[in-house]
Amino acid sequence: MSASDVGRFTVRAPANSGNVGAGFDVLAITLDLWNEATFEFGGEGIEVVLQGEFTEHIPTDESNLIVHTMLRRLRELRVPAPKGMRVTCLNNVPPNSGLGSSSVVLTMGVLAADVVAGRRTDPVELLQRVGAMEGHIENAAAAALGGLVLVSGSDNDLHYRSFRVPEMLAVLVTPPPHYSTRQARALLPQAVPLSDAIFNMGRVPLIVEALKSGDLELLSRVVDDRLHQRYRLALTPGAEEALQAAWEAGAAGAFVSGSGPTLLAFARDLDEAQRVGEAMLEEFHVFEVDAHIKVVTTSNEAAGLVE
Repeated sequence: MSASDVGRFTVRAPANSGNVGAGFDVLAITLDLWNEATFEFGGEGIEVVLQGEFTEHIPTDESNLIVHTMLRRLRELRVPAPKGMRVTCLNNVPPNSGLGSSSVVLTMGVLAADVVAGRRTDPVELLQRVGAMEGHIENAAAAALGGLVLVSGSDNDLHYRSFRVPEMLAVLVTPPPHYSTRQARALLPQAVPLSDAIFNMGRVPLIVEALKSGDLELLSRVVDDRLHQRYRLALTPGAEEALQAAWEAGAAGAFVSGSGPTLLAFARDLDEAQRVGEAMLEEFHVFEVDAHIKVVTTSNEAAGLVE
C-alpha cells in the first residue's frame, strides 16, 4: 500500500500521568486529553500545520517529532516514504510538563507509519517500540493500552498489566515547563534507604486497587512517595506549597505528575475539583508562577486510528 492509496487519515493518542505518587517508574494512568494528527498525501514536500493550545517551539518541517518518527518507522519497514504530505497537528497536551507528551507524539508517529504500510498495529508492539524510543515504558504503555497500567522490565523481559478504571476527575495544574525529564531524573539519588523502598513498594498494589475500584478514600491514604517527589517539587517555586494546599482543600490524592512540573489531584466532584484547583493556583501565584488549570477525567481508551 502506498501513501496515495491511503489518501487521508487521523491518528490520536492520550495524555497520561506516570508514577501516580508511589508507583515510581511502574505505574501510569491515561487521561481524557488528546493530541491528534491528520495526514493528507500528495504533491511535493512536507508541511506541518499546528493547531490547539500548545504550538510554540514545535517544528513545522520533517524534524517535527511525529513526522520524524513516522519516516523512521517506514524506513524500518522498508516502505517508501510519501513524496509529499500535509500533517495537521492538534496539540492539547502541554509539552515537557509531566503528562506523557513525548510518548503521545511518538505513538502517533508509529501509528501513522503502520497505516501507510498497511499494517495492523499491535498494542504490545506499540508500547515496546515507543518505550524503547522514549525511555519511559509506563508512559508508552498508558498511551498504547489505555486505563491504568503496571509495567516492569523492558524489551524481551517486559511484564505488564492494564486495568480498566471508573471515570474519575483529575485536576491538572501546570506551571510553565522549565526543565527536562532528564534534568529532573539527574537529581534523584542512586541509592535510597531500605525503609523508603519498602514504604513505596507496599503502596503500589494499594494504589492499583484504589484506582481499579474508584476508591478515592483509599487512594488518598496510599499515594505518598519517598523516592522522587520531594526532589521534583523543589524544582518549581511554590510546587510544594501548592501540593499541600491540594490536600488541605480535600483532594482525594495529589502528586507530581510524571517528572512534573504538573501537579495532579483527584477530586470526588466538580465543586471539589474547582476548590482544589483554585487552592493550588493561589499558592503558585504567591510565588509569581503563572500556572494554568484543566479538569479532565481518567480514560480507558488507547491511542489509535480515528474512524
